[in-house]
Amino acid sequence: MERESRFSRWLRRRSRSTARTIAAQEAARLREDLLLTAAAAGFPLAPAAHPEGYGCSCDRIGCPTPGRHPVSFAWQTQATTDPEQIARWASNQPLANFVTATGRTHDVLDVPVGAGRAALERLEAEDVEVGPVAVCGNDPWSGRMLFFTATRGTPDDEDEWWPCELDCHPETLDDHPGLRWHCRGSYVLVPPSRLPGDDHGPAVGWLRAPERPLPDPLTLLEALTDACAAHAEEQPEQPAPWPVR
Repeated sequence: MERESRFSRWLRRRSRSTARTIAAQEAARLREDLLLTAAAAGFPLAPAAHPEGYGCSCDRIGCPTPGRHPVSFAWQTQATTDPEQIARWASNQPLANFVTATGRTHDVLDVPVGAGRAALERLEAEDVEVGPVAVCGNDPWSGRMLFFTATRGTPDDEDEWWPCELDCHPETLDDHPGLRWHCRGSYVLVPPSRLPGDDHGPAVGWLRAPERPLPDPLTLLEALTDACAAHAEEQPEQPAPWPVR
């Protein structure tokens, strides 16, 4: 009986170990599939840091954006849609988050989750074509919703537009609690990235598939700015979002 008991315990341990291995392999496949889907949609990707507890995997002490920034200073050169390169990164860096470089093939309008949900409901009720949408954290005040749009590229009239640094820089995002327009020189996380303190699976996921056509950003702007203004009024201690009409 003792032998049977020990054998049964060994079988249970082996079964649990096998189940964990299968789950890890499935998670890795899903992660790679999501990254390749984003790349196939034309979003250039580069590896990013990942959270370690509530901190960051990078060497920077007191990193201001833990798990939310590229690994390499050459991320703009690195960023690619090449599926073989992305698969190698995913395999060799199994914990890494990924970012997409904006201002090449797409821009991103980035708003608080609460404002984003209200704007998305309004846009779809008005039959406005909404492109890919991702959510980055689910808290209505600290979470963000990312609306992927066509890029402005490099307009003929540079006085009409501005580079991302004059709107929001990825390392100073707390200064822009309302609408952030990511264009040239910026980046955003792509699914299935994880955030610090995230113990229940990836906190960055798609709400609307990345394969959807990219809309003109101006078709979304009014709904997003109105929603941001209403969102700020609900939380008066928060700075007013830009732009407020």
